[in-house]
Amino acid sequence: MTTAAATDETQLARPETDAERGERASETATIQAPEPAKLAEHVHSRDFGFLPIPRYLRVSKEKPPQFDIFLNILFGLGSTFIVSNLYYCQPLLIQLSESFHVTYDEVSRIPTLVQAGYACGLLLITPLGDLVRRRALILVLISASSALTIGLPLTSNLHTFEALSFLIGVTSVVPQILMPFAADLAPPHKRGAALSIVLSGLLLGILFARVVAGVVANFVTWRVVYWLALGLQGGVLLLMYARLPDFPRKNKGMTYLGVLYTMARFAVTEPMIVQASLINIASMACFTNFWVTLTFLLGGPIYNYSTLVIGLFGLVGMGGVATSPLLGRLVDRMVPWYGTLIATTGQVAFYALQTGADGLSVGVVIVVCFGIDSFRQFQQVSLTTGVFGLDPSARARMNAVLIISIFIGQIMGTSVGTSVFNAHGWRAAAALNLGWEGFCVLVLLARGPHCARYTWLGWEGGFAWRKPAADPPQSMNVAEDTKEKEKEDPQELAREESRASTEKAGRGERTSVEKPAAVQES
Repeated sequence: MTTAAATDETQLARPETDAERGERASETATIQAPEPAKLAEHVHSRDFGFLPIPRYLRVSKEKPPQFDIFLNILFGLGSTFIVSNLYYCQPLLIQLSESFHVTYDEVSRIPTLVQAGYACGLLLITPLGDLVRRRALILVLISASSALTIGLPLTSNLHTFEALSFLIGVTSVVPQILMPFAADLAPPHKRGAALSIVLSGLLLGILFARVVAGVVANFVTWRVVYWLALGLQGGVLLLMYARLPDFPRKNKGMTYLGVLYTMARFAVTEPMIVQASLINIASMACFTNFWVTLTFLLGGPIYNYSTLVIGLFGLVGMGGVATSPLLGRLVDRMVPWYGTLIATTGQVAFYALQTGADGLSVGVVIVVCFGIDSFRQFQQVSLTTGVFGLDPSARARMNAVLIISIFIGQIMGTSVGTSVFNAHGWRAAAALNLGWEGFCVLVLLARGPHCARYTWLGWEGGFAWRKPAADPPQSMNVAEDTKEKEKEDPQELAREESRASTEKAGRGERTSVEKPAAVQES
């Protein structure tokens, strides 16, 4: 046996890591195209049975979906203007209390109800991205949120305003459907950059809503803010109709209850998702604690800044948003675990700087604001990219788990961070962030970058930090791809099909459906 042959045998005998398996699954994820004779009856020509789909957006075997920079930017802008629905109310609470003739305590329920509705949408609606055609789902949600927004500037009743706000929160989960959609459409070697643009748009929406609502309401009235929001959503709806490809549904054999069940199962049985969720909870608690207590620090006896000046510090976050696409490209070149390590280490450094010097100079505060924003986004893109590589057919459910963990972290950071600040001051609150971020480092190091998918603790598979070179693009015909794989390695294919059948039987799905990596045509 030659040395080359021995090396090949060693490579075949080596267990495949979850990173390599996920990357291969992502690269071989293909659209299940029907036979040519039956193609016409499988390609959708209308949304909802009556609204024509432009011909250039109809996906078929001969015409796979194209994901260019313009569509990626549209995903980002759509995220900006839809997620803004959750934050318009925050600068308007005083005007709302005066308009509805109620106390501040009563009107403070509005942002809580909006966020509660958003949480319900995350749990119950976003997993549908793994079950139904996402073009139709996105158009329905934007239409619903736009229709509900009409009622906000028209009503003069607080309870009606609260009910509408809750429902708008439920339907404003489009960004969390666009995130896994972008991962499905983008080539594997550009997935991190694509996700970073969508994430940048989402974070920009938070700042956009607060600034625009405050400025507009200051010069006219709060009702104009919601008419503006309606116009922006209408614009997004038209652009989505004109540019969003009609990507076929996935997991045709599953039911809605099956989708919810597997989402819950992912949250407790997938080591990488559990690891990412724990990091998300602690890191987002730090991030929220920092921004909430920063208001108290800047307005307190050390700096004594006005509300206007404090609000301008939010603009520093714009710099962090601008770095996200560049960091996303960096994630595309490395194993996501290492991106998470760099980002988490960077956050530790900036939280240490905050703990030691936040009360000494406003320049330190500005530097910390920029650094924390940048590295938090870097961390989120790295975590999401790694998790999305596990199973291309379940990205919507996996994303829902990650976003729910972020939501938990926000609640924890707001409540615990404020309590610590009030009891012990800004330095103790900053030290709390440092402790939480140290916990993130421990969780990350407990499971190495190349562990097998179901390995909970330990290091295996080496220390390589670069992603392996991407394989050539696969055809849209799964049958042809399967024949090619049989020629290459029939034993590996048989093992994959056996694992897929076992997993689907455990989920209560039909075992006759195609491989998990295949995206099925409706």
